[in-house]
This record gives sequence, structure tokens and C-alpha cells, in this order.
Amino acid sequence: MGPILALSLRQLGGRWRLTITILLAALPVVIASIVRLVGANIEDHFTPDILDRMVITAILPIITMTLATASFGNEMEDKTLSYLLLRPVPRYSLVLPKMLATMIIAGPIIAISGISLVLIAGEGGAQMAVAAGIGLLVGVAAYSAIFTWAGLITSNALPYALVYVFLWEGIVGGFLPAVRYLSVRGHSLAVMYGVDGSGFDRYEDLAIEFPAAIVGATIVIVGFFWLTIHRLRNMDVP
Repeated sequence: MGPILALSLRQLGGRWRLTITILLAALPVVIASIVRLVGANIEDHFTPDILDRMVITAILPIITMTLATASFGNEMEDKTLSYLLLRPVPRYSLVLPKMLATMIIAGPIIAISGISLVLIAGEGGAQMAVAAGIGLLVGVAAYSAIFTWAGLITSNALPYALVYVFLWEGIVGGFLPAVRYLSVRGHSLAVMYGVDGSGFDRYEDLAIEFPAAIVGATIVIVGFFWLTIHRLRNMDVP
């Protein structure tokens, strides 16, 4: 798995892709820094609102889907996926490095963005920062599994992924509370609230139960990991 992981990191960690990833993740930190520099009063729940409406709903899925849908997409485009599939190795040893590559690149960048936002805004302490980092890492892991599978289903996975994120996670999940149990956004918010309920009390009416969020996120990660393995076993590759 080591060589495939190293190859995937090189493929996904290109200069332009990495630059765009860092710039997107830096946006909420820049906003908080500007508010601090100009001396404006930060309203209550500024940090939870930015984390939910900007980071979790938009930046996190955009970054993760861009990386994860390309993890197998590169091999599909240049017709080299068949060489990977011809190797006498278990299919999970091909899928796991691809998912890990997305998490290794996106996870720290997005988590640092959320932690920095909390600390710069000054609304919470170390526990709130840790809760933000953990919640965002859960979101990265879940989206990595979903979009790695999507990248194998179609060569045009990115547009479909965008529709899924903004329709299901953003609009439908915002109006139908039951959808939050099936939503990566719902899992991330619940984890943050579960780790630091006082700092993220803004999420009290949005968050599902903490155990349900852990179980739900685990099912998403394991389920789509299995679906990706199943897809590799059954797909026809020229």
C-alpha cells in the first residue's frame, strides 16, 4: 500500500491543487483576523456560524470532493487503472491508500483552519478548538469515503458531487431534521457539540445525538469504503 499511497499523495498534492486548497481553507481565518484587526465587536456565535455556514457547508466538502473524486480519476483518465487492477493484491489495499491520501492532504489543512478560527475569534478556549478540529476531521473522513466511490462511478463525479453537497447537505438537511442523521454536516455538527456543548451551544437545535453521529459517520465511512472495493471488483476497465 505504501507505493500507492506515495503515488496518490504526489497526484493529489500538486502545486496548484494544494494552493487552491490552502486559499479556500484560509478564508474563514482571514475573515476572523480582519474583524479582529479593525476592532469590530464579534457577535455571539460568530465562530459556530462561520464554521457551519462557511467551513462545514461549503469549504470542507469542496476541498474534499475535489481531491477524492480525482483519487481514481487520474488513473481512469489516462487509462492506467487496469494496471492497478491487474496486480495480485486485495482491492482494499488499492482503495485505502486513495482514501488516506485525501484525508492526509485535506484533514490537517481544514482542521487547522477551524482551530485557528476559534482561537483568533476568541470566543472559546482549547476545548472548543479541539472540538472544532475533531468535528472537521470526521467530516473529511466521511466525504473522502463518499467521493472516492463517486470518482469510480463516473468520470464526471465533480458536478454530481456539487449537486449532492449543496442540495442534500445544504438545502434539504436544513429544512428536514431527520435528514441530519444521514448528513455528513449533521455528523460534524453533532461531534462538535458533543465534545464541547457550552462552546457550541448554537448547535443545540441542529445537532443530533452524539452517539448517533459517531455511529452514522462510521457507517458512512465503512459503507462507502466497501462500496468502492465492490466497484473495483466488478467494473470493466479497458
